Amino acid sequence: MTKYVFVTGGVVSSLGKGITAASLGRLLRSRGLRVVNQKLDPYINVDPGTMNPFQHGEVFVTDDGGETDLDLGHYERFTGEALRRGSNVTAGSIYLSVIQKERRGDYLGDTVQVIPHVTNEIKARMRKLGGDDIDVVITEVGGTVGDIESLPFLEAIRQFGNDIGRANALYIHVTLVPFIASSDELKTKPTQHSVAELRSHGIHPDVIVVRSDRAIDDQVRRKISLFCDVVPKAVIAAPDAADIYEVPLLLQQGGLDAVVCERLDLVTGPIDLTKWQAMVKRAKAATESVTIGIVGKYVDLPDAYLSVVESLRHAAAALDRRLDLRWIPSEDMSGLLADAHLEGVEGIVIPGGFGSRGVEGKILAIRYARENGIPFLGLCLGLQCAVIEIARSVLKHPDANSTEFDPTTPHPVIDLMETQHDLSEMGGTMRLGRYPAKLEEGSLVRKLYGQEIVYERHRHRWEVNNRYRRDLEAAGMRLSGMSPDENLVEFIELIDHPFFVATQAHPEFQSRPDDPHPLFVGLVGAAVGLRARQGELDEIDQPTRQ
Repeated sequence: MTKYVFVTGGVVSSLGKGITAASLGRLLRSRGLRVVNQKLDPYINVDPGTMNPFQHGEVFVTDDGGETDLDLGHYERFTGEALRRGSNVTAGSIYLSVIQKERRGDYLGDTVQVIPHVTNEIKARMRKLGGDDIDVVITEVGGTVGDIESLPFLEAIRQFGNDIGRANALYIHVTLVPFIASSDELKTKPTQHSVAELRSHGIHPDVIVVRSDRAIDDQVRRKISLFCDVVPKAVIAAPDAADIYEVPLLLQQGGLDAVVCERLDLVTGPIDLTKWQAMVKRAKAATESVTIGIVGKYVDLPDAYLSVVESLRHAAAALDRRLDLRWIPSEDMSGLLADAHLEGVEGIVIPGGFGSRGVEGKILAIRYARENGIPFLGLCLGLQCAVIEIARSVLKHPDANSTEFDPTTPHPVIDLMETQHDLSEMGGTMRLGRYPAKLEEGSLVRKLYGQEIVYERHRHRWEVNNRYRRDLEAAGMRLSGMSPDENLVEFIELIDHPFFVATQAHPEFQSRPDDPHPLFVGLVGAAVGLRARQGELDEIDQPTRQ
């Protein structure tokens, strides 16, 4: 029977429930168990697809086209398991489903209430992830205990534990033990109050994960154990880590996986974290840096590009480099100011996005990369901006544009597919999820991937206009990856450039810390090579300067 682990949080938000849930997933998978993660989010939006990135961060996309919370990205990166849309459940999707059932008459005239109708819907979403092929489902409850919008989820997980039997359910509470400098001590009272609040909802935590800015001693552990009625070995220290990928190792040292397996009677083999430990050690040992600039309009909230940043970190670590990330606001890019922003970068990434704001700055950055031989990687909108830039600068169509930004452009090098001209329902016209691409023999992307057919995740509406394909190729652009039916451009590159690659997809969603994505490895490798070439030039120029 599938076992269920529920992760809640208290005291303050952003304590790291998602990282804790992801880390536990990694630990259990390293013991040979089959694990799937899930996030319950209390907001009333149906999904994050239409939410402002400044408020919510990036939208993570699953293979089956689910637009989900960014915590699913953490789950996938830590566990290596590709999740599906069922792993993200919002209050909005729950209420929408309940109302639709009520309108259809599914409830046979019952008065529809939070209990049992809403809680039953939540439990159905959790139960759906279990099965004969899954040993453990780890479900994170978003928000903080005490939030009014989280109450139906807390009630649902309480009921669920009774439904399946307490031997098959385990509750983990992530809480804060702050250090008070004036008294020079760690305070457990916030944790005590948070656990008391959770217990008032009928949930008695089996494990308490203690977040703190320093290690906790046995005295603190015993105090939490006594006042919160949890055995001492189930009070797990989770001090701040320099790298989030160290967290599974810290939690394993604290005995989290052992406590979970014992409590749920899970029979496993010995844990094997050899590859993970080597990855963390290699990243920490890197001393030389590589400077990569991300040009975007949401740079004030780095979580808007979280998967891009993590993919760059994965690639840099794999090449024994420390990532020196430069955030470049695309709206501030104009004329000579653009050159000032980009001076000194060894690689440039243009990430995805929607809307016209900041697009001209991205186009200027691409021109700078193209003309100065700076390694460049375009993602989704980054590919579209690259096509626009080449159409303007090389094909001499100064008015070339995307119909997303200028519906009346005389040269719509980026346009909607014929089947996508009805934008009446937001999200309903996008190409979402996993799609194949065929890579051209002899191309750089074919060399990087090492195979002809690749699958990447997409989230976009606009495509390269096929009417301009021949002109773009004549201008030196290689259409190096196409959809299998040859109708959609998936990858482009410039032949006479150290590294100029763009894709219509979002490869950042499939990069893993112990298995970095080849496109990001290619970019960082080219950036490292650029520094080496510049060093050779400096040596040649040195006698002249003296």
